[in-house]
Amino acid sequence: MIDFEWYRSFIYIYIYNSVSEAAKTRIMTQPAMSQHLAALEAEVGEPLFIRKSRKMVPTDRGKELYSQLAPLIESLEETTISFKAASLPTHSVIRIGSAHEFYNEKILPQLREYKTCMISHFGTADVLLELLKEDKVDIIITSKKFQTPGIEYMKLCDEEFVIVAPIQLEILKDTDNLKLKEQWLLSQDWISYGLELPIIRRLWREHFKKRPVIRPTHVIPNLHMILKAIENGVGLSLIPTYILTNSMNEVKAKVIFEDLKVKNELYIAYKTKHKHLPEINNITKVIRENTKTIN
Repeated sequence: MIDFEWYRSFIYIYIYNSVSEAAKTRIMTQPAMSQHLAALEAEVGEPLFIRKSRKMVPTDRGKELYSQLAPLIESLEETTISFKAASLPTHSVIRIGSAHEFYNEKILPQLREYKTCMISHFGTADVLLELLKEDKVDIIITSKKFQTPGIEYMKLCDEEFVIVAPIQLEILKDTDNLKLKEQWLLSQDWISYGLELPIIRRLWREHFKKRPVIRPTHVIPNLHMILKAIENGVGLSLIPTYILTNSMNEVKAKVIFEDLKVKNELYIAYKTKHKHLPEINNITKVIRENTKTIN
């Protein structure tokens, strides 16, 4: 007779591609997790994963079983949430972490919709993850998905970065020649979010297939301030389109070379142990509804 816990262990191994990571997330020992999988495979009659040195790769039978089980397990967990909601301790305060820019554009305007007191923290993806791991925040909005035991991620949206220049800057005429575009861009003054050229490096890798040889004229770790600097004629940079849309002064700046875009994924992350808390679910729902159209 199949034990329901075998199914849950199988789902976690499938998601994490690892017995050890799945065991940490479920707060189980690795041998116990392996035993669950072995028992389920014996019941099914064939392997569900191919064991490789660094990860577990699902077989065709494993993929088929996951597609059948995942919606059933999800439905059961939602039912469990409704039963637990009344007895779970309530959080009168929810601590949320985010980048300044996303918070300012997408969370701050909708604060009335959040039916609980919120304490807000700001920082880079690395800083926010540490706050979450140390239980100093309950939920974060992040652009990086780290494989960290006990932390779950939910895709929120894509943000699109475009090249923005001062309105008065004269742009290269031959915009069909990629090499000429790169040479022209390299000759311009650049404003970067950091010395390591975050997002600018991505643009060069994706479109020019190389690293950029750029020394930024200014480093400003705030996208709103970077946009202001562009409007003042300081140089070029990459800006998310949702910031441009809401800018009061975008007539002072312009998007150039619109084919050279970069997309960045944003996630909502929280501790697995908190996933059933009604406040976490409510806040997650509001954030997702308010970012359906991020551009």
